[in-house]
Amino acid sequence: MTYLPFDAALKPARQRLPAGACDCHFHIFESPGQYPLAAGRAYTPTPAPRASYQALRAAYGIDRAVLVHPSVYGADHASYEALLAEHAAWLRGVAVAYAHTPDEDIARWHRLGTRGTRVNVLFQGGPTQADIDSIIDKISPHGWHVQLFGDLSRVPDLAPRIAGRVPVVVDHIGHGQPGQLIGSAGFANLLALLREGRAWVKLSAPYRSSADAPAYPEVRPLVDAILDANPAQAVWGTDWPHPHIPGPMPNDGDLVDLVYDWLPDASIRQAVLVDNPARLYWRD
Repeated sequence: MTYLPFDAALKPARQRLPAGACDCHFHIFESPGQYPLAAGRAYTPTPAPRASYQALRAAYGIDRAVLVHPSVYGADHASYEALLAEHAAWLRGVAVAYAHTPDEDIARWHRLGTRGTRVNVLFQGGPTQADIDSIIDKISPHGWHVQLFGDLSRVPDLAPRIAGRVPVVVDHIGHGQPGQLIGSAGFANLLALLREGRAWVKLSAPYRSSADAPAYPEVRPLVDAILDANPAQAVWGTDWPHPHIPGPMPNDGDLVDLVYDWLPDASIRQAVLVDNPARLYWRD
């Protein structure tokens, strides 16, 4: 199935993001045929080239960003490596390491600016716990974190288990239905880890949990609980180009406006958008 293309309109936001703002979660999908898609992929993306992302950065004031290697390319990191090498001045990355990934690949990705690996337990056929343990063995010498992509209400103990060995960064506000997630053991465990400074969470992709655009009010209690627990452990991301969603497709101007709704306090905006990403991705 091919999903909707991103909205290229770049609707003006109420305010530009503060100087030094970092988008901690985006993908690039080059034109078909430039980089091969994995045979067993969960979806087929529409093209979202680097030039379109650069236009988004200019429109909203995104000075730094974190490229997340998308699952549709599987183990092939050719696109990922090329982008990191070309844009080292403002870009960091999160790769997808496997239990069988050669150590020399991980070392090369680290030199290119990789600071974490994504573990996807949302889709069928994801890594086993033994796989995750092997991946942690490979990345821990480099000081990487594990970026966890899954519904926390369904894997309540996974984030604490990972955090016992390396830092864990939870994708997309826990990626569950808000009414179920807010009272779940998995979300309670996340809040505890945030308070202890052993986990991070991305305030991103509210449209994956709510269809009530552009404010996504069902998601707001989750965001408020995260910020009450520890705003020093939260970062923000666009999730551009918003892949693998059936619709409606969000406009990025509305998502930037939502930052100011979620983070009305200027000091917390500075932390979430600028200071926290610097600590997580630019510490060396």
